Amino acid sequence: MEIHIESILDNMKKYLSIPSPSGYTREAVMEAKKDFEKLGLATQLTNKGGLIATLKGENDEEHRLISAHIDTLGAMVKDITSKGRLKYNKVGGGSWGAIEGENCYIITRKGKKIRGSIIPKIASTHTYGQEKANAPRNQDNMFVRIDEIVNSKEDVLKLGINVGDFICMDTRTEVTESGFVKSRYLDNKLAVAIVLEICRYLKENSIVPKYTTHFLISNYEECGHGISFIPKKTKEMIAIDVGIVGEGQQSNEFSVSIAAKDKKSPYNFEFRNKLVDIAEENHVDYVVDLYNFYSSDATQGILQGKDVNFASLGPAVDASHHYERTHIDSITNTTNLLIKYLLTE
Repeated sequence: MEIHIESILDNMKKYLSIPSPSGYTREAVMEAKKDFEKLGLATQLTNKGGLIATLKGENDEEHRLISAHIDTLGAMVKDITSKGRLKYNKVGGGSWGAIEGENCYIITRKGKKIRGSIIPKIASTHTYGQEKANAPRNQDNMFVRIDEIVNSKEDVLKLGINVGDFICMDTRTEVTESGFVKSRYLDNKLAVAIVLEICRYLKENSIVPKYTTHFLISNYEECGHGISFIPKKTKEMIAIDVGIVGEGQQSNEFSVSIAAKDKKSPYNFEFRNKLVDIAEENHVDYVVDLYNFYSSDATQGILQGKDVNFASLGPAVDASHHYERTHIDSITNTTNLLIKYLLTE
């Protein structure tokens, strides 16, 4: 009984192809609802538009919760210039330069998708010279160039584009022969795919988890309020979210990363130790790490006063909130650890 890495990658690619910046997640959430129901799980939509799927366990008096957020970074039209270009506000974090040169869709209020590109106001060194082209990237000089014949604000409005429309970047997803997985928004579409594989593994192998387990697909994590509803019997919660690869970090692209602390709070010490013990007992390659500028659905839930023990783990990505990369080994280690956890007291 092995996990199906190809199933994870296929589902990851499917969800990456569905734009879902925070605030524009319904299509992706409804697709997840269908996928859970195909596996025989009961589902429930939250008032905020998130999704909970439930798998009954041997013990139905104490529950567990595993979350994965389906929302991503993105942007929103802030202003339309007199020359027909779009100024935008970021949805979620990330640097202004992280999406420079990326192709995108502008999605109008009525659902029309119009192509564009993210460029700085001064882009051409042939026109402005090197020094001016090196100007800082910020909200005053980054624009969306629309791939339609527009020369004025009025031309843009005629296309149906207006302030408040979402802007979604191309993901440029690629899996290399060496096992690397590259894409925008691995954070956190990859986690959604991992959750679905866990459910497939348990259902197809007729394995019942030790405790009734809820799988929460949250939809506002990038904005800091993804958790809104936790079932009453929940005692433990794990947020699957990306580990951070970088200078001073322990995380790498091949292990599962278990968080000890993020910028908001330490994670529950005993719960973290239990996960480490499970990893060691089952020969799962792991690291423990602390994150400087990071929080997960778990810490957000605790800060809202939810009375549950909480942890966070996940595949580690290089260049988080940029053009991200991980490796199949990290995905496999994450999935194996979560399955072993669900089968442990």
